[in-house]
Amino acid sequence: MDDKKKISTIQMLAESAIMLALAVVLNEFTPFKLPFGGSVTFFSQLPVLIIGYRYGIKQGLLTGFLMGIIVMLFGLENFSYVTGIGSYIILVLADYVVAFSALGLGAMFKKKIRNQAVSLAAAGAVVSVLRFVCHFISGVTIWSGYADGQPVAVYSLTYNASYMVPELIITVVGALAVGSLLDLSSPRLKALKREKKEDK
Repeated sequence: MDDKKKISTIQMLAESAIMLALAVVLNEFTPFKLPFGGSVTFFSQLPVLIIGYRYGIKQGLLTGFLMGIIVMLFGLENFSYVTGIGSYIILVLADYVVAFSALGLGAMFKKKIRNQAVSLAAAGAVVSVLRFVCHFISGVTIWSGYADGQPVAVYSLTYNASYMVPELIITVVGALAVGSLLDLSSPRLKALKREKKEDK
């Protein structure tokens, strides 16, 4: 029993590390990038979402937290646009730590929605909205000086929606595809059996 538990823990940590690395790499492939942070990526949210689905919210949050820290390190230039300790704290939390940690909530509908693909996609939509809310809060607080005459709330809404709406769509599409093809509850990822796929 102990050996099996140890192997399971090693597998969880290994998969989390691999998926974290994949998420960070995908986050760097940006066909659309905004000047003060925020970009449309190729499924960069999906690996963390999958870890959360496979291993639970705790492991998912940890993986998302680590992604946030790494992405922050890649985007240190953003700290040059704000001043004051309060602004730095909001930037760290709202734009990175909390925003990306939310991606780990992939299992939020696992027990409520039996269809794996739909469950993962629904979680993908919700975590994308949560991440958007974090960035919106950041926009109306520390980035308000860049509104250029617009109402601050409108500026933050349009700025952050311009990349988070596509990110949401991409994540949901990816989640539906992965959830339809792979059995994410299996100890080893394998193709989803047809009869299980059609089970309601």
